[in-house]
Amino acid sequence: MKKLTLLFVIALASTVASFAQKKSNGTIYIEHPAIAVVENMTKAFVAGDSAKVASYLADDFKSYNGVGTRTNDKGQDKTSYLKGVKWWNDALDYFSITRTKSAYPDALEYKEDNQKDVVWVQTWEDLKGVHKKTGVKIDMPTHKLFVVNKNNKIQTIINYTNQSIPDEIRASYVNRTNGKIYNHHDNINTVRLANYAFEKKDLDKCMSYYSDDAKFSDINSGWEKTYTKEETKSMWQKFLNDYEIKNLEMIGYPDYLEYEMGNGREVLSWWNYHLIRKSDKKEITLPMHISNSFNSDGKIIAEMGYYSQSLLTAK
Repeated sequence: MKKLTLLFVIALASTVASFAQKKSNGTIYIEHPAIAVVENMTKAFVAGDSAKVASYLADDFKSYNGVGTRTNDKGQDKTSYLKGVKWWNDALDYFSITRTKSAYPDALEYKEDNQKDVVWVQTWEDLKGVHKKTGVKIDMPTHKLFVVNKNNKIQTIINYTNQSIPDEIRASYVNRTNGKIYNHHDNINTVRLANYAFEKKDLDKCMSYYSDDAKFSDINSGWEKTYTKEETKSMWQKFLNDYEIKNLEMIGYPDYLEYEMGNGREVLSWWNYHLIRKSDKKEITLPMHISNSFNSDGKIIAEMGYYSQSLLTAK
């Protein structure tokens, strides 16, 4: 009993201690004049009205990149920030900044003495648009922290955004290469060998050109649906049971693309599958585009097929 009593006392003391550790440091508001200042400034920003935006900013205003790596970042001053208002409006079609679904701003009034004359506002928004020069689509969430002073002027903005999209816009201003295109290559040979083995109904040989963990998909099943090698072999066997292959005709020549980015390896090929549907002897010509991804060992690791399923079932 003494042991149980002691354990109870320890547990109670632990619970009391955990509650005692809580300490309020201010108040969070869902409605506040500072929130109205922030949202009205944002509307003026999207409209490209730099004069109106300026009316919401303090003279000592600074804007910071919240995901930047500079340790001595002095921030962007008011004059520079206002130039950016015009840039965003001029650079983007369909420009908008709206609250993220189910999100809303918070206004935080802290108790500390050095925070008594300011209100922090935090927002979660979606920034959207299409860059007029490069065609890069912007559709990304943003998080911002605003410091609003006692005069209801914004003195600080800290932006947290996805930097890969601005980087893509900057990179798209110049022409850049991304590897080589081959019209003859061992990987092209592999694609031909795999397809002609399929034409001869030699599925074992056909599948030997694919890695054991290869993934297969086609446009009719959607982009995200993939099949294993064994599943695909079964489906291809059913295809051969239902259709007689008269001839696989290669259209033009395949391209082998060896990418610098991501070290990708892709063979693109175009075919006409000349078939006879066994159920009614209907002759069918099925245009087919195939994209095959390769590993460094020359094995096919992924295949995506583009064709019309309706041609196979048409009466």
